[in-house]
Amino acid sequence: MEDQKPDDVGTPEVKESKTIDSPKFADKLPAAGWGLLFIWIGIALLMKLGVGVILLGIGAITLLVQIARKYLNLRLKVFNVIMGLLFMIGGFWENYKPDSPLIPVFLIVVGTGLLVSVIRHLMSK
Repeated sequence: MEDQKPDDVGTPEVKESKTIDSPKFADKLPAAGWGLLFIWIGIALLMKLGVGVILLGIGAITLLVQIARKYLNLRLKVFNVIMGLLFMIGGFWENYKPDSPLIPVFLIVVGTGLLVSVIRHLMSK
């Protein structure tokens, strides 16, 4: 018979598994995104870049933060993905200068999206 300690009798050996609910960087990800955004806007202003290029950069940063969230096994924020895509579309639209201005339409879409999300949140309570 094997030597058993009194504490071990009748209890299966359980190995502790270390699960990480959220990586340490996940809490800092929004701050990193905002930091990149401010750096980009500062660079764009210093270099006197056009509105289209600025919008493309903002859209790229927004989408990169969501890619980082996915890489860290965090839930994507659908609203931010949509906003990133809209910024990218706005940047392309502004660079190619079509006949109809997209910026006013873009602002209306963004404002409507924000209002709809607030209303949906209030209705769900």
